[in-house]
Amino acid sequence: MTKPESTGYDYDVVISGAGLAGSAAAILLARRGVRVALLERRSDPEAYKVLCTHSITANAHPVLDELGLIPALEKAGAVRNEARWYTRWGWIEPRAALGGPELPYAYNVRRSTLDPLIRSRAAQTPGVDLLLGHQVTGLVREAGRTAGVRASTPHGERAIRARLVVGADGKDSAVAGLAGVPARQYENARFGYLAHFRNLPLHGGIGQAWFLEPDMAYAFPNDDGVTVLAVLPDKKRLPAFREDLEGSFLAYVRALPEAPPIDSAERITKIIGTVNHPLHTRKPTAPGVAFIGDAALTGDPLWGVGCGWALQSAHWLAEAVAAAATGRGDLDAALVAYARRHRRRLSGHQYLAADFAKGRPFNPLERLMFSAAARDASLARHMHLFASRLIGPLRFLNPLAVARASAVNIRHRRKPAARPADLSPTGR
Repeated sequence: MTKPESTGYDYDVVISGAGLAGSAAAILLARRGVRVALLERRSDPEAYKVLCTHSITANAHPVLDELGLIPALEKAGAVRNEARWYTRWGWIEPRAALGGPELPYAYNVRRSTLDPLIRSRAAQTPGVDLLLGHQVTGLVREAGRTAGVRASTPHGERAIRARLVVGADGKDSAVAGLAGVPARQYENARFGYLAHFRNLPLHGGIGQAWFLEPDMAYAFPNDDGVTVLAVLPDKKRLPAFREDLEGSFLAYVRALPEAPPIDSAERITKIIGTVNHPLHTRKPTAPGVAFIGDAALTGDPLWGVGCGWALQSAHWLAEAVAAAATGRGDLDAALVAYARRHRRRLSGHQYLAADFAKGRPFNPLERLMFSAAARDASLARHMHLFASRLIGPLRFLNPLAVARASAVNIRHRRKPAARPADLSPTGR
């Protein structure tokens, strides 16, 4: 059991990384009475993550609400993230039931808008000290546990002692490396490139995703009339793709079903991406240490869940450790509770994502659910809840949903095929 000491610490919590997860955690902890040092290796307060889906899934809407960011996001032009998904059986188009509540949503918003906004809110929160240009270079260790960090700062090396160190510093977390917490890696058989376009019309004005088995693509409208367009082909196509990146990217998009008209839109960024993006999972805690966001779990970018999980994990951590971080409880027990919740909520999603990242076509159960969702409004809404990470794999594949999907597909197969007009009794 950790002793609730009240002296000898510079802060209650030190967070490494003032991006989305770190800034959210700093705000939520400080509001619960925790003294927080929020360290960011970059000196520019407007810095932001470049490679991102720029989409916050609906599971994180309550966190955005608690942070008080929703009015500011809507004022900044963030777009509610409705979407439709192409499959070989047609489009899955979730819509609210007639007379029912609207579908859950969050927002598509560029990280160049989102990151400075939430970092600024963190800096303005009483109890948070935002320390720019501070890069963690070591950990303070006492009695076999972490008790702070050593950081390179604009004014030299500095030690900052705290009861808890939080790694919010991405998939290649320096804190994890220094704490000796390895990551389990899952190979991703797809590579990805994206670009930003202005004035790119999309069907219905909403996000589009294409499941091309095994290739993928998506187009998400964002703030300021900018659409993020990404392609995620199988790595078998990489050598040919690299020979002419721009030509390959544009040809890939033009060949999509109901392809967005990129030739009439303005591309405002370079085509950027990565040829190797494995999925990472690491234990979310160690003695005196916790990990949130990509530092704990890095998903497959094709699902667009990273921002939502960053916000949720920050919230779960704040709820679990706030009292203990101020010396009013057992910190080890609080970390166990956080780790348990993190695993329970995300491990099933990550297991399915890692399996699909192998670049395989849909398996039989996926074929059942996706084909039925393209034919049935209720199952399309059920798919929306899963894609928004509001329900987990067990609820998504519950016996009632599977039975309904089976019934929908049986009815579909029993329908007589429509005869072409020239073969109908009145056709000429």
